[in-house]
Amino acid sequence: MLTDQFFNFLKTEKRYSSHTVLAYQTDLLQFQDFVETAFDTTLTDVTFNVVRSFIVELVELGLTEKSINRKISALKTYFKFLQKEGVIEKNPLSKISAPKIKKGLPTFVTEGKINLLFDELGNQNDSDFQSVRNLLILKLFYFTGMRSAELIGIKTTDIDSFNQTIKILGKRNKERIIPLHPELKSDISHYIEIRKEYVNETSNKYLFLTQKGKPLYPKLVYNIVRNSLKIVTTQNKKSPHVLRHTFATHMLNNGADLNSVKELLGHANLSATQVYTHNTFEKLKNIYKQAHPRA
Repeated sequence: MLTDQFFNFLKTEKRYSSHTVLAYQTDLLQFQDFVETAFDTTLTDVTFNVVRSFIVELVELGLTEKSINRKISALKTYFKFLQKEGVIEKNPLSKISAPKIKKGLPTFVTEGKINLLFDELGNQNDSDFQSVRNLLILKLFYFTGMRSAELIGIKTTDIDSFNQTIKILGKRNKERIIPLHPELKSDISHYIEIRKEYVNETSNKYLFLTQKGKPLYPKLVYNIVRNSLKIVTTQNKKSPHVLRHTFATHMLNNGADLNSVKELLGHANLSATQVYTHNTFEKLKNIYKQAHPRA
């Protein structure tokens, strides 16, 4: 069945990581066990109906759509390899469609909790570099909706204090200009003053630095956001992207139009922004239930 050759093919030609190769091995062994136990046949004699029965069993076992899709992907790759090597004539997965993955609503933090968070952190030492930096990071995420990588990449020259704007370098090196809230402008000026003693020659172009004067890195930014959000919420997701979701949701809740939010987020398509309308619609439904006498 050329299984060893297949895994070698994944490593050398496909350049898959060892983690992915191990996952494919596990999936293929599971499928082989199913084929031999349930149908008393071999992998080279597998038919469309056998594969469909395997998928049905995975669903009955309670596997998520994402896990099932990965197993289907592993099997498709394996049988394409067998077909290429001339071991089989037909690929039994050629007509198998992967189940659609259900997209959950974006997780966000309520306006009340965001206000509480900024009040709490605002009471900390306003001359302490780490406290001032962390609060500014949180505010930039919430006031602009930028991504973590975009925040890390901000240079001091991207701040236009006169026009009260900030230049963001987004995905595919696409630039966008975002207005700066007056509160942010003041906070940035204060942070830059404190930052001066942490600047070194190699990192001084970046706005945000570590206490060692080096540019920020994703794990540190994630921990700053997560540890800060723990102060006001017990929800599972506490990442920079949650603050991006929060920005978009609050903007729409307070009357912003969808196209404007799309531009501020740097989305290529409006469909990516429309997911936030579900959250705003849920808010409308709750208001309706509370306010309407017959609801």
